[in-house]
Amino acid sequence: MLHSGHGIPNNYLGIDEFTAISLSRRKGAAVFDLFALTNKVREKFRGNRADLCSIVNAKSGACPEDCSFCAQSAYSKTDADVYQLLNKEEIIKAALSAKKYGVKRFCIVTSGKQPSNKELHEICNFISELRTLGLLPCATLGMLDADQLKKLKDAGLNRYHHNLETSENFFSEICTTHTFQDKIKTIEAARSLDLSVCSGGIFGLGESWEDRIEMAFALKKIGVNSVPLNFFTPVTGTPLEKREVLDPLEALKIIAIYRLILPECEIRVCGGRPGTLRDLNSLIFTAGADGLLLGNYLTTQGRNPEDDLQMIQDMGLEI
Repeated sequence: MLHSGHGIPNNYLGIDEFTAISLSRRKGAAVFDLFALTNKVREKFRGNRADLCSIVNAKSGACPEDCSFCAQSAYSKTDADVYQLLNKEEIIKAALSAKKYGVKRFCIVTSGKQPSNKELHEICNFISELRTLGLLPCATLGMLDADQLKKLKDAGLNRYHHNLETSENFFSEICTTHTFQDKIKTIEAARSLDLSVCSGGIFGLGESWEDRIEMAFALKKIGVNSVPLNFFTPVTGTPLEKREVLDPLEALKIIAIYRLILPECEIRVCGGRPGTLRDLNSLIFTAGADGLLLGNYLTTQGRNPEDDLQMIQDMGLEI
């Protein structure tokens, strides 16, 4: 087991499942003791910088999948916006707005199982335009196959994002219209094309610590590049509307344990960050994160970008 008082060995490959479970039982001040170690692991493997990404909700609502946490599911009755694919001018406007804050990666997100052939063609054009702006294009378009992903890559796609959401064991508790293995197939297709892959999940759905750790090791086995950690925000009209948000220290402990399991991966804190972490937002970096999603999320508000940029500067990190 690593100790915070020692240097981090070059051959460190991450903690095992037994150690991860043991660390998950830490409470109160003992969680802060963990950060002395996670901060060192972050600095060694990821440097002293914060990687920024931003998204555009390019097609919203009316999704035929029944994910219980999602405000855009047609199975839920929420006030989430419903609209078809945005045009290129709207996408570029959102991208330029993100770029002025130092964002490097810009992700096009659409609701639904996958885009139509016509939509995919339009999105390929969006991706080519993003490249001309000097951005690294990312896409979240659902469960695509290798042929669809190759079209995106040929257009200039740098990274494909597709969350596992939770462990295979818990998955059927939050979704029944597709399976955990369906998600694995999409990620494997992206990996087969040498696309960078971003995959993580959402925490606070009722999963156990064993589920959280199981997902971390599934991501490690697949070999993803970036791991987005989202924290559940209850939305009226969804099946999980009455579930409470995680305690801030619980959320930080998740970040810390993911850093120790996945030392070389980007650990990116995304949805639910403001409402879950509240005054402890700046501790995400000490806990081991090296990236964050700047601006608003799909259906919920993010923090003011200027506040996040000031936070990064105050923590002594580079963008």
